[in-house]
Order: sequence, then structure tokens, then C-alpha cells
Amino acid sequence: MSTVEFQDGATSLGWQREVAEETIRGRGMIVAEYFDEGCSRRLSWRERPAAAQLMAAAAGPNRSFDAVVIGEYERAFYGDQFNAVLTTLQEHGIQLWLPEAEGPVNLDDPVHRALMLLLGSQSRREVLRARHWVLAAMRVQARVQGRFLGGRPPYGYRLADAGPHPNRTHTSWGRRLHRLNPIQPPHRGCGGSSSNARPDVAWPGSRGS
Repeated sequence: MSTVEFQDGATSLGWQREVAEETIRGRGMIVAEYFDEGCSRRLSWRERPAAAQLMAAAAGPNRSFDAVVIGEYERAFYGDQFNAVLTTLQEHGIQLWLPEAEGPVNLDDPVHRALMLLLGSQSRREVLRARHWVLAAMRVQARVQGRFLGGRPPYGYRLADAGPHPNRTHTSWGRRLHRLNPIQPPHRGCGGSSSNARPDVAWPGSRGS
């Protein structure tokens, strides 16, 4: 599970375990649990702490399991990761079970091959769709709400403190809200310069008089 600060880990683990138990009901039991928090699905299994522990246990001579059941495909795999993991597990004589396959995956079955292609595409699509939603929302916030999205303030504005951050997680990190305040141009006399002019700040206005 990634974006751990925005999700309830106990709830996420609970429903994924429930799906896994339903998949193996009457055919097996869960003897070990591996659950990654805060890891992107784009990381390989060997780069995720819990998944790496599972792969190490699978290669061990005294492992306590002969199959691995996944709670949700999209939380476990991205791109071509599934084929790599399945191949490694099969080399150790371990089956890989998926809820969508209603049991162990068999890539000799054309239906299962088609299903894995579909699930892989859905996993990539979910990531791309979330990225599109976030970027679209940011554009609307900037255009309609006047939200500042980071970087240097636009011409004629400066950042001002706007109070505590509404998200408690961000507040715990020390982050605060900021707003854009327009910079008032200095008063200029005809043929003269203002003593209030600041050469390090830009503001909207016309040149000269």
C-alpha cells in the first residue's frame, strides 16, 4: 500500500486479507502475512521490504507455505512484475493464487493469460488515471480558486502566511498554508524615482510616466 499517510493501514490490510481468505476457503489456510505500507507498486518486489521477505522465505528450505495468495492484483503488481514473480515462485514449487482467477494461476490456460494481460493494463491505467486527476485538479485550483501550486510566485505577487495547514499530517511535518498577496507598486512622480522602490521585487505596472 502506498500513500500510507492518507490511508488507514489496518482497514486496507483487513479487506485484502478478507479477499485472500475467501479465495482459499476450503482449500487452505493463511500461515504467514506480508504487507507493505508506503511502497509504490512500481517498485519491484525485491525493493519492497515485506515482498522481499516473502521472496526470501519462498527460496528457503524450511518455508511454511506452498502457495502465495494475493489480496488485490493492483496493490501487488505493476507492468510485467507478475510474470517475473510467478516464474520465481514456480521455480521453488510455489503456486500463485489470485481472486480474479478463483485459485492458482495457470499461464498454460489461454483464459488466464488473457486475464493477466487485462489486470496488468488495469494496474497501469489506475496509476495514469490518478496522475491525470491530480494534475487536472491542480490546474482547476490554480485557475478557479487562485491556489498557489509551488515554485516562484508569479509576477507582481509575494507569498504570505495563511495559517496552519488543514491536513493534520502536513501540520505534523511543520507545513503551513500560504497565499499570494499582490505587491502594491510604489508611487512614482513625474521625472523622478520613488524612495520606496525595491529593486528585488517585481510588480505589475507601466514603465516611465
